[in-house]
Amino acid sequence: MESETFIHDVTNPIYTDPQKAREHMEAVRWPEGPVCPHCGSIGNATKLKGKSTRPGVYKCKDCKSPFTVTVGTVFERSKVPLNKWILATHLMASSKKGMSAHQLHRMLGITYKTAWFMFHRIREAMRNEEPGSFGAGGGGVEVDETFIGHDKTKVKRRGYDHKYKILTLIDRESKQARSMVVDDLKQETLLPILRENIASEAAVYTDEATHYRNLKREFASHDHVAHTKGEYGRGEVHTNTAEGYFSIFKRGMKGVYQHCGQQHLHRYAAEFEFRYNNRIANGVDDKARAAKILKGAAGKRMMYE
Repeated sequence: MESETFIHDVTNPIYTDPQKAREHMEAVRWPEGPVCPHCGSIGNATKLKGKSTRPGVYKCKDCKSPFTVTVGTVFERSKVPLNKWILATHLMASSKKGMSAHQLHRMLGITYKTAWFMFHRIREAMRNEEPGSFGAGGGGVEVDETFIGHDKTKVKRRGYDHKYKILTLIDRESKQARSMVVDDLKQETLLPILRENIASEAAVYTDEATHYRNLKREFASHDHVAHTKGEYGRGEVHTNTAEGYFSIFKRGMKGVYQHCGQQHLHRYAAEFEFRYNNRIANGVDDKARAAKILKGAAGKRMMYE
């Protein structure tokens, strides 16, 4: 079935034909048959036909409710044709440093406002809501933070207090990242996050920042490098993987997006985290990455307001 191949060619019908796009999304989201978003029934629905019926409408035999493949997803009730959503998802999934809403609005022939909102919906579909279990079995976990932008509620001074703060964890075994926006870098702020996402038997590696002190009390081991003394690696003790992650994140944020408000920063962080965790090095190509976004769209809604 052509919808299962997800060819990279942008002339593929799933990017130009709304019906082909719907069939593709159904194949990705419903591999075992239509799933009712109202009662959860699988493969027990009838496709409605008739001149007065919208394309792709099913009726659940259990709860008798009508639904389509977009109900209960970030694409629900959108006036943008589904084929343009599928193309936007593919472009977002395959662009390593992201794509600007201005470029999408030119490529799809939609308004900038619509393109901006589409990308935020896709970022919501990328967002991982499950807590991590980094370092399970005694593996190594790198913890580091970076600073970006300018918090308008704070006076611009030397240092990083006025900047937005992103905390990132890297699991060396699974090659997965977890990034989150934090209000500050106090121990009382960071420790609950680290406890929730890192296994107690993990070996944790950080730099010498004071907010990482006493991590030996929380995890099996903790060691750090002293960047202020020019030390960036000592055998297994380094945060170079996290630094590499930040380099891609900042190139995208500064080179592509350029400006980002605090209220949206967590979604940009989720976007780069998603692409990093679902990259070629982890065995995930553009086809599989875009399919994961379509699957991740379920159970999430976002209103423009």
